[in-house]
Amino acid sequence: MYKRFVRAKVRSTFESINDGDYLPMVDGLAPTFEYRFHGDHALGGHRTSRAAMVRWWERVLRLMPGVRFSIDDILVNGGPWRTRVAVRSHVSGPLPGDEHYANTVFQFISLRWGKVTSVETLEDLQVLQRALHAVATAGDSEALADPIED
Repeated sequence: MYKRFVRAKVRSTFESINDGDYLPMVDGLAPTFEYRFHGDHALGGHRTSRAAMVRWWERVLRLMPGVRFSIDDILVNGGPWRTRVAVRSHVSGPLPGDEHYANTVFQFISLRWGKVTSVETLEDLQVLQRALHAVATAGDSEALADPIED
């Protein structure tokens, strides 16, 4: 029952993000958390504060408006005191110049009593960097900015 609830919460959070509302994700973070997106690029970095996460999500939606996640798998292990979640999803969306972004995302999430204590995000960085380059070439230099970190 608990694992079913966690899977439903993960799906609901991704659905909110697909609707342009990242706050359910940010609100699900524990007071002390760690969010790491691998790679040295505008969406990469290591964040540990709510303010940095809000700035990061705002950047994501500016650079890749219309981005959508489609969940393939959600694996849940452990009880409420230490829950581990693995998510495999596809992310896609429009890019400037009639190009299209499509990538596979793997996230490893830790929860404690229903709050997210860590997230580690991996995706094909070559595909992501090509997309960010397309956005920068279209005139948005933020796509080449340093990661948002705190």
